[in-house]
Amino acid sequence: MSKSLRLSEKWFRRGLWVVSLVFAGFLIGLGSTIVGDLPKVEHQLELDDFIDRAAAEPLRNTIRASEAAEQKAARDLEQSELALDVAQQANRAARETFSNWLATRQVTAQPDQDAELIARTKGLDALKAEEDKAERRAAAQRQIALDARQAREQAEQRLAVLSAQAEERLQAEYRKVELRVFAYRLALTLPLLVIAGWLFARKRRSTWWPFVWGFVFFALFAFFVELVPYLPSYGGYVRYVVGIVVTVLVGRYAILALNRYLERQRQAEAQPDTVRRSELSYDTALGRLAKSVCPGCERPLDLKNTAIDFCPHCGINLFHGCGGCETRKSAFARFCHACGSGDAAQHAMP
Repeated sequence: MSKSLRLSEKWFRRGLWVVSLVFAGFLIGLGSTIVGDLPKVEHQLELDDFIDRAAAEPLRNTIRASEAAEQKAARDLEQSELALDVAQQANRAARETFSNWLATRQVTAQPDQDAELIARTKGLDALKAEEDKAERRAAAQRQIALDARQAREQAEQRLAVLSAQAEERLQAEYRKVELRVFAYRLALTLPLLVIAGWLFARKRRSTWWPFVWGFVFFALFAFFVELVPYLPSYGGYVRYVVGIVVTVLVGRYAILALNRYLERQRQAEAQPDTVRRSELSYDTALGRLAKSVCPGCERPLDLKNTAIDFCPHCGINLFHGCGGCETRKSAFARFCHACGSGDAAQHAMP
């Protein structure tokens, strides 16, 4: 059909398609912003919203207290172990000194050194007592750290059970929220599809067709991009069911449209030639001829064959002789291409 349009009209139509696409782009941007903000109407869910606070809070306090006690015990244990090392080194050094002194005494066997022997022995006993005391302090800190760690682990295990139960409730609520948000999207998208369908059926050839097509593009984008990816899955059943329903609806519309078209064509082909020609617009007839199809029944034709003046399928007149010069010309042309004279019968075409 574009071959039958005036050059300026072609560029105007291209410009209007650009307007349609730009209009659709702005609508898509606005729709995407609205759809993206829809989840914000729902409360932001957290695990603490579903956990048993009365049971969880004491456990958390126990964990915090146990961690603090374990850290303090670790610091105190470091100090105790350092003190134990010092006591052990002092005890070892004293025993080595005592052993050397004792060996010397046995060689000299001086009785006057018995008092010193007793004093040295008491000193060793005192150092051993200090070492034992440091060992007990270190053991006590180890016990404190162990008790704190076991208390923390027990509290964490009980808290993990509560958290697992809360996680199940959270996921269940997430599914409900997803369904509600999908319902919001569906409530926003379905009216757009209905309006787009009505505009496509009734207004796509109107004066304001660029805005009609822009809105149709926007509605299709909103459905297939903004809605379909958020369809709940449930193992794929919902997606497949929705796909089947959409396919059936689109297929039903296409079948009914085809049957209506075939019925219109059958009725049109049953009408006289002059009536059929009067119902064809000039641009439509030229556009179909440019595609080598019959303007009346849209079946293919060999228009290069100069012997064909009528459609062999529906009988509509395709070529006839000019009333002024008898040159063979298109029956749908308003003027003769050879002499320029007008065909009065063709001026009646819309």
